[in-house]
Amino acid sequence: MSDQFNTIAGWTLAAGIVALGGTIVTGQLFMHHPVESGGYAVESADGGAEGGAAKEPPIAALLQTADAAKGAEVFKKCASCHTINSGGANGIGPNLWGVLGKKHGHMPGFAYSPGMLAKPGNWDFDGMNEWLKSPKKYVDGTKMSFAGLSKPEDRANIIAY
Repeated sequence: MSDQFNTIAGWTLAAGIVALGGTIVTGQLFMHHPVESGGYAVESADGGAEGGAAKEPPIAALLQTADAAKGAEVFKKCASCHTINSGGANGIGPNLWGVLGKKHGHMPGFAYSPGMLAKPGNWDFDGMNEWLKSPKKYVDGTKMSFAGLSKPEDRANIIAY
């Protein structure tokens, strides 16, 4: 056999030994061990660890300690679409003066969505709380694009305002 063949065979054998050794070493370094116990509970999008919504205090309890001045600050998010003065004009959204106790979709001259007009009942504290939490969940097909207020205290403050 020629020296050239022996050289090629030697390098091929050496490369195979390095590859095999590398496989054994990395296999030991990155060996999979069974998990002894689970990781941690993943909270749902609603905030509960068991997949349900986290319990919030009732709005009536929050209203007892609500701060109307803080509600005025929170309302700044709403002021681009709504007015709140008595007899105020509708904007992109309806005027909100004295809305509690009135029928859903009550403001004359405002083009409410069919879902809002079909919503039975009157605005009360619980309904207003749910609306401010998520308008799209409260009224299916609402035109209001606001995502809602996630903090119950903010909702109570704005209702008090």
